[in-house]
Amino acid sequence: MASRKILVTGGAGFIGANFVRYTLQERDDWQIVNLDALTYAGNLLNLKDIPVDQQKRHHFVHGDIRDKKLLADLFSRHNFNGVIHFAAESHVDRSITGPMAFVDTNVGGTCELLRAGLAHWQKRKEDAAFRFHHVSTDEVYGSLGEEGSFSEDSPYDPSSPYSASKAASDHFVRAYHRTYGLPVVITNCSNNYGPYQFPEKLIPLMILNVVELQPLPVYGQGKNVRDWLYVLDHCQALLRVFEQGEPGQTYNIGGGQESANIDIVRKICAMVDNRLGRAPGTSEELITFVKDRPGHDFRYAINAAKISRELNWQPAYTFDSALRNTVDWYLNNMEWVKAIRTGEYRNWLELNYKQR
Repeated sequence: MASRKILVTGGAGFIGANFVRYTLQERDDWQIVNLDALTYAGNLLNLKDIPVDQQKRHHFVHGDIRDKKLLADLFSRHNFNGVIHFAAESHVDRSITGPMAFVDTNVGGTCELLRAGLAHWQKRKEDAAFRFHHVSTDEVYGSLGEEGSFSEDSPYDPSSPYSASKAASDHFVRAYHRTYGLPVVITNCSNNYGPYQFPEKLIPLMILNVVELQPLPVYGQGKNVRDWLYVLDHCQALLRVFEQGEPGQTYNIGGGQESANIDIVRKICAMVDNRLGRAPGTSEELITFVKDRPGHDFRYAINAAKISRELNWQPAYTFDSALRNTVDWYLNNMEWVKAIRTGEYRNWLELNYKQR
C-alpha cells in the first residue's frame, strides 16, 4: 500500500502500542498520529523506546475521542488516509462496578469518531482507499458450550457491560457503512497476551504474583476456556485487514490456542519457577480459587477461517513459545512494572514525550 497517514486511537494502550510499534517497523513510509486519553491503562512508557529513525513518523496527541473540536482539528490538519480505532475501556471487572464509563467511551466515543471520520471521508470526495477500522472483541458473541466456535455470522449475545458496550459500538460502525457508505472494517479478536499488557489481566498478573510468591486468584474452578492470541500475531492480522479487507466486512481473529484458565496458570507457574531456578511445583501451591464473577462466560473460541481464506493470514506463534516470550519480557522489564505499581507512569509530562 502507498504511503499513508493514519489516526490510531488508544495507541498508548496494550494492543494499540504494540500495533504502533509493529506498523512503524513494517511500513517505513507511513505516519501515525496517536490519540490517547492516557486513562489508567494508557502508558507512554509503552512507546518510549521506539527507535529514533521511527519516532519522526509517530506523532502523539493527548486527548479524548469524545472531544468534537479536537477530532475536527486533527482530521483537518492531517488529512488522514484512514483510522484504526483501539480506544476503549476494556476490563470486564471494572465494567461490572462502573458500567457508565464504558458506555461513555466505547459507545459515545466511537460515535464521535465515526461522525468525524464520515465528515472527513466526504471532504475527501469519498476516497475509495480510506478505511475506518474498528477493533472489537469476541466477547460480543457471548458464551459457548463445550463445542463450536464463533464465526462472523454468530449472533451477538453479550454478557457483561463491557461486551455490551463493544457490541453497541460494532453496530454503530456497521450502521455508518450501511447508511452513509463509510468504508469500514471490523475485527473481533480473542484474548490477547504479550508485552506491555497492564498487570490487572490474567497472564501478567499471574506472572508477577508467581515472581513474588503471592496468591494466584483463579475464578471458580478455573475451567473457563479462552482462545489465546499473541499480540504480535494480532498486529499482523490488523494490518492485513486494514490494507486488504473489504469495506463493510467483519473478520474474526483468533490464535487457535484454546486453554482453560487453570491450565494457563499452571503453565506460568512452571515457566517462572524454571526461569528463577525454583523446584518444580513451587508456585502451584499459591493457586487460590475465588468466587466467580457475575456473568462470567464459560468458553470463547474463534473460527478464523475467513481471514485465513480471504486474506491469507494465520498466526505465526505457538502458544507455548509466545507465552515463554511473554514471561521473559515481564521478567526483563520489572522497571516498567514498578512504574505502574508506583503510579510513576501517570507522570507522562515528565517523560518528555512531545505532542505534535
